[in-house]
Amino acid sequence: MILTVSLNPSIGRRYNIKDFQLGKSFVATDIQYTAEGGGLNVMNVIKGFNVPVMVIGFLGGRNGDYIKKELDLMGIRQEFILINEESRSSISIISENGMSTEISERGPSISGNEVLAFYELYKEIIKEVDIICASGSLPHGLPHETYANLIIMAKEAGKKFFLDTSGKALKLGVDAKPFFVKPNREELEEIIGCKIQSEMELVQAGKYLSENGIEIVIISLGDEGSIAFHNGYIYRIRVPKIETINPAGSGDAMVGGFVASLYRDYDFEFALKVAAACGTANAMVKETGKVDMYNMKKIMKDVIITKSKF
Repeated sequence: MILTVSLNPSIGRRYNIKDFQLGKSFVATDIQYTAEGGGLNVMNVIKGFNVPVMVIGFLGGRNGDYIKKELDLMGIRQEFILINEESRSSISIISENGMSTEISERGPSISGNEVLAFYELYKEIIKEVDIICASGSLPHGLPHETYANLIIMAKEAGKKFFLDTSGKALKLGVDAKPFFVKPNREELEEIIGCKIQSEMELVQAGKYLSENGIEIVIISLGDEGSIAFHNGYIYRIRVPKIETINPAGSGDAMVGGFVASLYRDYDFEFALKVAAACGTANAMVKETGKVDMYNMKKIMKDVIITKSKF
């Protein structure tokens, strides 16, 4: 089973508005509400592959009740720590040209007792799973080293830990050496502490992470594809051009497809193709963290991978 960690889930409200402009008033007629956030988006994609998955994290208030009910309807096993404050909401305004304007609430404050309860839950749950995948931001009140602590606990239990976050939480998480990490260019610059001016410098930074204890590194480059590092090889992955509808959650979809592929023991290059196709297919639909399998399989045929040695 795969465990997804969703520490800062949210209710996503998407408004599709024709000719959206700042400073104007609009009536939204195309509205969607979903349970989302990094960990839930990844979970959703993994479930689409019919791979056993469960989720843990924090939930609170009416928003938390809504998220729990949505997951119940999906048949997802869940073990959340109930908190005193309200789980967050996020708003996405998607204009006709595919541009997305996002507003995310900071999220709830987590108390010391709630943090301790989560660590106890996590320590027991990881005994049951094969892979742990943590995605998304940390809620207010959790220390930046939270993911690093979870990585250390997972490694002590002999479990593989996949990390996809940003900021100080990512930097400290990288120091704890997870099995997998997926920074984009800006996040990679934060990790290494300097600007990256070329693809050659991207490669050097990726090699640095790969040679310092992280088994799989994937650098996300948006619609330019990605670069992966594993076992002494570099994989340059290029994806086909598509008509973008909603790019939000594409990174989560990429992680979900990759984790599910490794769980199924797919060939590494095939898993990279699945991951790239999932990330691209996510951008073709309105719903965040959603992959249409028909689109994904079509895109896979046009994903190009070039392999070279370090």
